[in-house]
Amino acid sequence: MSAKFCRCWLVQVEVVLVLVWSIQGQQTYVDNHQLACYDPRYNNITRGFDCNGLYPSCQAYLTFRSNPSYNTPVTIDYLFKTSHPNLIASINSITNVTATLPTDTPVLIPVNCSCSGGGDGDYYQFNTTYTIQNHVETYLSVANNTYQGLTTCQAMMSQNPVDSRNLTVGLDLFVPLRCACPSRDQAASGFNHLLTYMVTWGDSISAIAQLFNVDERSVLDANKLSQDDLIFPFTPILVPLKTAPSKIQLPVPSPPPSSPHTTLTPPSHSSTSSKKWVFIGAGIGAFLLLLVATLFAFLFCLYRRRRNSKKNPTPVLTPGRVPPPKTPLDCADYSLFPQASNSLSHPQGFRSAVESLTLYKFQDLKIATGSFSEENRIQGSVYRGSFKGDDAAVKVMKGDVSSEINILKKINHSNIIRLSGFCVHEGNTYLVYEFADNGALSDWLHSNRYQTSDNLTWKQRVQIAYDVANALNYLHKYTNPPYVHKNLKTSNILLDTNLRAKITNFGLARSAESDEHEQGGYGLQLTRHVVGTYGYMAPEYIENGVITPKLDVFAFGVVVLELLSGREAVTGDQNCGAELLYASISRVLEESNVREKLRGFIDPSLRNEYPLDLAFSMAQLAKNCTAHDLNARPSISEVFVTLSKIWSSSSDWDPSDELNNSRSLSRGS
Repeated sequence: MSAKFCRCWLVQVEVVLVLVWSIQGQQTYVDNHQLACYDPRYNNITRGFDCNGLYPSCQAYLTFRSNPSYNTPVTIDYLFKTSHPNLIASINSITNVTATLPTDTPVLIPVNCSCSGGGDGDYYQFNTTYTIQNHVETYLSVANNTYQGLTTCQAMMSQNPVDSRNLTVGLDLFVPLRCACPSRDQAASGFNHLLTYMVTWGDSISAIAQLFNVDERSVLDANKLSQDDLIFPFTPILVPLKTAPSKIQLPVPSPPPSSPHTTLTPPSHSSTSSKKWVFIGAGIGAFLLLLVATLFAFLFCLYRRRRNSKKNPTPVLTPGRVPPPKTPLDCADYSLFPQASNSLSHPQGFRSAVESLTLYKFQDLKIATGSFSEENRIQGSVYRGSFKGDDAAVKVMKGDVSSEINILKKINHSNIIRLSGFCVHEGNTYLVYEFADNGALSDWLHSNRYQTSDNLTWKQRVQIAYDVANALNYLHKYTNPPYVHKNLKTSNILLDTNLRAKITNFGLARSAESDEHEQGGYGLQLTRHVVGTYGYMAPEYIENGVITPKLDVFAFGVVVLELLSGREAVTGDQNCGAELLYASISRVLEESNVREKLRGFIDPSLRNEYPLDLAFSMAQLAKNCTAHDLNARPSISEVFVTLSKIWSSSSDWDPSDELNNSRSLSRGS
């Protein structure tokens, strides 16, 4: 082979590699497949944008069009839960956070876009939550109507454990919104942000590019589109931007034609080959079909509701909402805003939530907690408070709590307790949290407080473990900077009205500083101030003060063992031969008679109503998490993937099948 031929061949290979990377760096257009909720052929396209950018997280932007329910920065922020209504107002040149926008005004929403997606693959997304408001709502209506196509029914069904047929009013849904980070090629071309633009009637790629003053070719490439491809309404288009966007200035519409009758028709392709017009016919057909189905479902449910109201006219209130806090604009006067309903889910309650963290007056806290009466004490220095019918948890703390406040105000996850506001009074800080109706997990497992006829079932325990792993995965991978909780235990895991887990108490949390010399890892930190709860602290932390995310993985393994066994992390006296729960699991899973020993280890309150093979998988996972060597422990992402599989198998499990279908364990039959 000649030297000249070799050089040419190498150049061709290099070009091919560059082209392959360029293709991987772009995102596939959803192409109207978001309407096919149950067609598995479109899962890879509709579940999200691939995590193939240069960075795992970045600053991104979403677009949303105002409507009567969400037409102020406050209400829009409440829907998206960005915790930055002032920033939304500023970037869109809105005078104040309560200013009302005309319907269909495009609004820019800055978000922290991170690589996530759970056990079904990694996708770029911004995570928020939504509470089902009425009986006619579905995954499709929430995705396409409420969030205007920023998510899809496929993505929501993939990342929510609730079957689409079991959605009920008051249910909290996890909502992954579509965003993306620039690819290596885009970054090399000077693009620093990607904006998710929602296509509407009459849009074209050329018009979208002109709207944001970018090259049309860059928009086509970002979405893997050609000049002849069609785009559809209610579908997202990624727009690469070199600088942060500002208020969207829509072009002035052309004057109406002289004819009294006008129709919407796409322009001829011959006018310009560069324009990709919205396929009006298909869009209208899909929209009308959805409208008819929604109207039918609404009328049916309205008929059923009227019939049921005759039998039971008493309204039922859903507890556990975050109370409507006072706003920094006027902390002393609620009357500035319309009267909030008993649930902030109602649009009338939005205007009372001007900021995610708000300043309460001490007098209001006294009234809410009955002057911090003993009957309102939940535990320790935490009191139950009532703010206009909504419950909250008020925690009294001494000393500097700025670290916990600064962490929680940046966190947005359905499995992490939400901080509503605070008050500083006479040297004490009063933190106001969202209220968890069912208290701490430790009370369900280790006391008689809840252990009546309502013991936690197998599926509920797996769901709780899944929720906690989801929260830790978010803390370790998708916050900026990443955080280590450092104090995970069953008393710091709260359960809401649906027995969904929420991590609380971030007083010991600290950032996990990245070590650029480690591939995807975190540099370890050292401390001389070892603080924690015996039985949950990892050996390297106790012995040498080493702090890494594997510290939380260890504690999580202990929590899983408590869920399996119903036992406490430590039994006996610490000074007189206390037994550690994580030490006992090794004896259970080793040597012979594993089946019998595992049944003896499982919480007897389950009454053998659990799949033994999945219990073994859970126990093995916990054993791996509590390995003495931190390098032998799995990452929380690996834990989350494993738990996703266990949860999926548990959701299909029927207790009646256990006697016939129990499989042999790896040892001891």
